[in-house]
Amino acid sequence: MTEPWRFEKITLKSGLAMRIARAGAGPPIIMMHGFPECWYSWRHQMRELSGRFDCVALEMRGYGESDAPVGVANYTLDKLVGDTAELIEALGHRRAIVVGHDWGGAVAWATAMMRPDVVERLIVMNCPHLERMSHALRRNPRQMIRSWYMLFFQIPRLPEWMLRRRNYEGLVNALRNGTIQKGVFTESDLDYFRAAFRNPYSMTAAINYYRANFRTGFMARPGSDSWIDRKISAPTLLIWGEQDFALGKELTYGMEGLFTGPFDIKYIADSGHWVQQEKPELVNQYIREFLDRR
Repeated sequence: MTEPWRFEKITLKSGLAMRIARAGAGPPIIMMHGFPECWYSWRHQMRELSGRFDCVALEMRGYGESDAPVGVANYTLDKLVGDTAELIEALGHRRAIVVGHDWGGAVAWATAMMRPDVVERLIVMNCPHLERMSHALRRNPRQMIRSWYMLFFQIPRLPEWMLRRRNYEGLVNALRNGTIQKGVFTESDLDYFRAAFRNPYSMTAAINYYRANFRTGFMARPGSDSWIDRKISAPTLLIWGEQDFALGKELTYGMEGLFTGPFDIKYIADSGHWVQQEKPELVNQYIREFLDRR
């Protein structure tokens, strides 16, 4: 099968070089992947939406062939949001539909709060609003237990070794064990994700997202007059695989007060964390319906 995407290398205003997979033409959609993934996480959506949209699935800083600056301080949310805003501008647009899953979802939420001027619409999958996540990591014992790996990732070098050894066995297990529909990932699919970490620093860069933000922006305390308190004005869709191994469904309850614009949530009962890959037809349907609304 001939795939619709092509690859481009974009240099942002900051000087960071970012590789993107791009398909189609029309209004821009920026798609941001999570950990431990890459642009390929959006293959099903690019195939579906590229007939109507300019689909741009980036390799986020540190991953794949995008630059991987050395040092934890290079992976704070403000820098990741800056990448998103600068990419939209580099592509010749003022605003875009911003889509994110997992860590890409965290950056999407933060972009809608820090840089609402660049977000036309917002679609997030299996990543809680950051105000809710910040609260849960301090007050929700069940979520604290589920998030044990965030503390583990604060240890130097050991997490990288465990994920890389035996041909990335830890990475593969994280992907496969997080699905409810088994057989979602073929060996060919897994090779794309392995390739995202061939750069010797890439695994450290990816884990630095946790190291940089667990104690700073990601844990910003509501009520501290920070960006995390800002209400989101962009029309927003949250898609949630209910059987997420890492994130409790309760993180999605009662969110309406976090928005001034329209907000909708779609639950998918028979999906785990990797929802856009596990249930692509249904996810694509929800995205189309959301984007078709005036």
